[in-house]
Amino acid sequence: MDYKSDPPTQPGGKALEVAVGNVVLGIDEDAERSYVRKLDYYLLPFLSLCYFFSAVDRSNIGNAKTDGMDKDMNFTGNQYSLLILLFSVPFGVMDLPLTLLTKRFSARTMLPVLIVGWGSMATIQAAATSFAGMLPLRLLLASFEAGFYCSVIFYLTLFYTRGELSFRLAMFFGSALLAAAFSGLISFGVFQINYPGIHGWQWLFLIEGAATVIVGVIAYFFLPARPETAWFLDEREKAAARARMLRDSSNKINAKLSMRDAFASWKSWHFAHWAIICFTYPVAFSTTSNFLPQIVQRLGYSTVKTNLCTVAPNCVGFVVLLCFAKSSDKFRERGFHIVGALTISLIGMVILASIDALEHQGVAYFSCFLMASGAYIPSVLVHSWHNNNDLDESSRAARTGFLVGLGNLGGIISGATFRTEYAPSYWPTLAATALCNVVSITAVLGMSFWMRRENNRRNREQGRILKAGEVDTDLLQAGEKSPDWRYFV
Repeated sequence: MDYKSDPPTQPGGKALEVAVGNVVLGIDEDAERSYVRKLDYYLLPFLSLCYFFSAVDRSNIGNAKTDGMDKDMNFTGNQYSLLILLFSVPFGVMDLPLTLLTKRFSARTMLPVLIVGWGSMATIQAAATSFAGMLPLRLLLASFEAGFYCSVIFYLTLFYTRGELSFRLAMFFGSALLAAAFSGLISFGVFQINYPGIHGWQWLFLIEGAATVIVGVIAYFFLPARPETAWFLDEREKAAARARMLRDSSNKINAKLSMRDAFASWKSWHFAHWAIICFTYPVAFSTTSNFLPQIVQRLGYSTVKTNLCTVAPNCVGFVVLLCFAKSSDKFRERGFHIVGALTISLIGMVILASIDALEHQGVAYFSCFLMASGAYIPSVLVHSWHNNNDLDESSRAARTGFLVGLGNLGGIISGATFRTEYAPSYWPTLAATALCNVVSITAVLGMSFWMRRENNRRNREQGRILKAGEVDTDLLQAGEKSPDWRYFV
């Protein structure tokens, strides 16, 4: 809704003006607060529910293994680790094309397709009787799941401003941590089912996979394509949404997918720097999320206690994630927060690799808390960071798809080093993961210092101090080449 005269107000509302060319969009603070509140009440919880099932269906194979899935399927050697390793291939390769399809056809169409697709594959896993039967199902499941996280990141940039994105993405991503936590509780309950001819791990796949399919069907009728088509917003809130995006998110909105714009930023030198960051930081996440049940099991616990003991580290990790994300949004700072998180998980891995876990069970279990507290945060802050510095929607879709996919491929390092002959210490896995953390810390610090130096250089040349967010993004049509551009550090 465009206003060329006085901006409208509601009783008691304060009008805000946002210039768009020669047109002034008028919104009031009440409408903006109402808009954000509805997003937080309607859109975000449902997306989080979807990602909860995504994480459950992706990682419940670890819980299934504790119930003897590998023995029932007669796995030999490193076939279980191979399932984890090969899962990462389509999980990384398919991100970019699926995110571009989300930009082209909208999240309302693509997200339900992906959810129903991986839910179906997760359910059919219950029928697998061998490694040869399970492998193609895991590859198909990975292909459908691949585009979901990156597509939702892009999707949320269409609704939330740069200063709001990190905490909301943390709430969304945090559902994966709750899934990891409650997956142990769910598995504990499901494994109590005693039905002749059906193993507990088969019930786990059946129940969780079928629930995912149901959620996917609901998603088609629930999710809007963009704020302008959201069924839960009124006209004033839709006008507020448009003005907000042009003020602190995009330089233009509702533009069709442009392949030229999508890949324009790939020519810059710092795109390769982003690639290094996004390939190395997810290794800690992969090690923690995929193998935490096995890491806890090495402490000598039973199957039941192992699953229950994975709950607390992931719950603590969720709380720490929210605290870091909230702080990052409040101070509009990403780099140092990411370094802090990577350092926490690094300390946990060093401790776990350097002690005898059976002799020092308490210390080993505490290191699991450190790993879970630090490993998940970069998945939120890194992708908030590069999206905060990309104002073109097509470019954001392509960049997010590629960088998230690259991170998923980084999980291959974790899967390749988590081998049965390294049990019970798994020190090569922990050493490789720690090395990736060190590389990522170095790269993040380099990116952060370069952005800060570039901002200071522009401030000196122009004789004024500007920060990201002090200039409306619709006025930065040339992106980083705009005189008033400042990096979101």
